Parts: sequence; structure tokens; C-alpha cells
Amino acid sequence: MQQFDPVVSIAVFLAAGLVGGMVAHRLRQPVILGYLVIGVAVGPHALGWVGDLKMIEAAATIGVALLMFTLGLEISLAQLREVGKLGLWGGFIQVTATFGLGLLVGVILFQWPFSQAALFGLIISLSSTAVCLKILMERGELTSVQGRIMIALLIFQDISVVAMVLIMPLLAGNVPLALALAVGKVVLFIGMTIVAGRWVLPWLMGSIGGVRARELFLLTVLVLCLGAAIGTQIFGLSIVFGAFLVGLVLRETRFVHQALAEITPLRDIFATLFFVSLGMLLDPFFLVENWAWVAIIVGVIIILKLLVIFSLVRLFGRSTRIAFLTGAGLFQIGEFSFILAQGGINNGIISDHFYSVILASAIITMLLTPVSINLASRLFSKIARTADGKRMVAREALPVSVSRETINRVVVAGYGRVGQNIAQGLQDAGIPYLVIDIDPERVSEARSSGRPRIYGDATNFRLLNKAGLDKARALVITYPDPMAVITTAKVAL
Repeated sequence: MQQFDPVVSIAVFLAAGLVGGMVAHRLRQPVILGYLVIGVAVGPHALGWVGDLKMIEAAATIGVALLMFTLGLEISLAQLREVGKLGLWGGFIQVTATFGLGLLVGVILFQWPFSQAALFGLIISLSSTAVCLKILMERGELTSVQGRIMIALLIFQDISVVAMVLIMPLLAGNVPLALALAVGKVVLFIGMTIVAGRWVLPWLMGSIGGVRARELFLLTVLVLCLGAAIGTQIFGLSIVFGAFLVGLVLRETRFVHQALAEITPLRDIFATLFFVSLGMLLDPFFLVENWAWVAIIVGVIIILKLLVIFSLVRLFGRSTRIAFLTGAGLFQIGEFSFILAQGGINNGIISDHFYSVILASAIITMLLTPVSINLASRLFSKIARTADGKRMVAREALPVSVSRETINRVVVAGYGRVGQNIAQGLQDAGIPYLVIDIDPERVSEARSSGRPRIYGDATNFRLLNKAGLDKARALVITYPDPMAVITTAKVAL
């Protein structure tokens, strides 16, 4: 029966994921919460139903690669450019500030050795790309303002893992490896991917598409995803970086929609294995014995990351709501933190006990993430409908002429791609309109185009009143965030 262990393990994992997902759905919770909890239950530290852990780890790795690949397919370069400054400079500030605060807390508050405190700072500076991506997909918020900001920051974090791994020997007191070599590898791989995407990929996909065999098309997409992941691993980089990059390149071809449709079912199955396997890492008996210490570390992580991310997003001119939602989505520590912690053990920087504390803290923060995002969204929905909340989320409008004498105009909430097309159509038809958006760059773009516009959050009643909604012909809500759409509609009514 031993030879069937891999099959049995995968079957148990999928069945466990099904049960956990159904229970979470019944309780009106994100399914990822069910996956993580059921993973704890069937893992080696509890029921111990899974035998072949290496097989599951391999399947989970494929799940992460497919998640990042589909992210690249769904997020265009234009959307990333919209948050480019925040993604690049904001990502640098977030990683650096979180690292610095973690280092100070470790040295001053906990009185750890410098190397251990520095490693702690590196570990908590990273968030979970897989967890955030899954939650954003479930909520339909990939292209929302907070979704794009989260993704931009996560991409920077994933790239920075390379440098963090390379400086690990330095923390242990050894001679550091050549960091320039790692940077060169990143540049070389990106260059190779761009060249392949410009000339090789269209030819290859066109040839496969001409055969008109769905299974061959699916195999091609799968090979591209896993091949890019393996390629980055050979270069000593993160596998998710390669999968995301090739997805981003394929996004610019005419085959993107079919590729996304074919790969999504596979992604969901393998991603389930990944999240269940994450839950398996948590040892409930260790948690019971060290609950106070783990609770302190979890509290420190959440407070530091919420403080840094909230302040950062506000610094870049985003609203309180967007800043809080972004912080609520990124306060956990991610799967790459496990790699850093394992490297800390191998280099003698941390003990096995400290590693277990970090592991437990990571899983707990992941478990709390979907709950916190739901609570944050509901909180701001209620705030937007209260008198005090309206003052809290109100934004000062740009100094433009918003004439309330204009009647029968259309108010367009959101100046993204859809909002821009609607505004252009209204202008061509000679129908008066007014654009509202909370993104300063989009409002500036509307101003440069000579479009009537106002800066602010359309979920705020005062702003809608200033826009003359009571005299408007219609309100068109184009936000990609479902919760923002519902809140705006309720406030308008």
C-alpha cells in the first residue's frame, strides 16, 4: 500500500480542502480560511492523515506558480504603471521601514542579539503574495485601487527576497556573497523574458492556436508557466517572480483570454493544496504551550505593519479608506518568510524554538487576514453612512468649477478605463457629465484633458451632494471594488 501514498495524500488533501471550503462558505467566510484551518486539523501535528509531504509540497509549489502566472495575465502593465511610484518607492520604503522597526523592537524591547533582531525585521517586512492574491480574486478586487497597491508592494517584496537571502551569511558573520551577481541575474532574466515575449511567444502561441487543439494550448500555457518558474529557480531567484513575469508578457498578446480561461481550473485545484499545506505547518500543541509568546509576536507584527503600510499609503496621497484596507490586507507575514527563517537556522542565527514561534505567528496572521479585510470593508461601509464617518472620509475637492446649476448631467464615479470610456462617450454625445475619482493621478489626467472632475471618495454623501447628485440625470458607478460599488449606491439612495 506504500506505493499509493502519494495518491492517497493528494486525495486526502483535496477532500480536506473541499470540506474546509464548504464549511467556510456556509459560515460566510472566505474559503481560504477554511483551507488553512482544515490543514491544521489533518496535518502531522494533529490527525496526521497525510503521509507523503514532499509530494504535497511539490503540488503546492505548482499552485503558487499558477497563482502568480494568472496574476500576470489579469494585471496589465498599464495598471501597474498607475501605481508605479507607490510600487517602486513605496515598496522600498515599506520594506526598509518595517525592517528598521522590527530591528529596533528586537534589540530594545526583546533584547535579542543584533543578527536575530535583523532577521526578524526582514521576516516581518514580507507579506503573503499567495494569501493576498487569493483573497483579492475571491472579492473581485484585483483591479481596485487597494488591490493594485497591494500587488505593486507584493511584487517589490518578492523581488527583494533575493537580496535578503544573499545577505543571510552576512548576518551570521560570514563573508557576503556578491550581491551584484544577483542583480545581474534579475536584469538578465527580465531581458530574456522580454525578448522571448516580443518575438518567440507570439509565434509559438500562434502555431499552437492554429492547430485548434485545446489540450495542446493548455499544455503550452502550463509549460510556459512552470518553465519560467524553473528558469528563475536556476538563476537563484524566486519561482513566483518568473511565473508572474511570463504571465505579464503573455497578457500583452491576443491569447490572454483563452490562456486565462484554460489555466484557471488548474490554478484553483493546486492553490487549494498550497493553502491546506500551509495550515499543516502549524503545531497546535506548540501553540498551546507558548501561546503568550506567540500572541506578543503576532501583536507586534500586526501593529508595526499596519502602522507602516497605513502611513505609507497616506503619504502617497491615497484616502484613509484605501490606506486602511491596504494595511488590513498586508499585515501578515508571508511564505517567503519561512525561507528566511529556515536560512536563519542553517546559519545559526536563530534557534529551533524561535523558528517555531515565527512559523506559528505567520500562520495566525494569515488566518486573520481574510477576517480583517472583511471587517475593514464593513466598517468603512458603516462609517460612510454615518454623520461622523462622512466627515472622516470626506476629501477636499480640487479647486474646480462644479456648478450646481447644471441639471440633468451624468455623474461618473470612477475614472479608470471604464470611466474614461463612458466620459468620452458622454462628451461625444454632448451630454453634460462630472467625473469623481479618489486617485489623484486620474483626477490630474482628467484635468489635463479638460474634463469636469472632482477629487474625492464617492462613498461620501457630502461629496455626492457637492457634485449635485440631486439634480443629476444618472449616477454611473465604475469602481472595480464590489464593496465600494455597494456602498456608493447605498449612500446615493
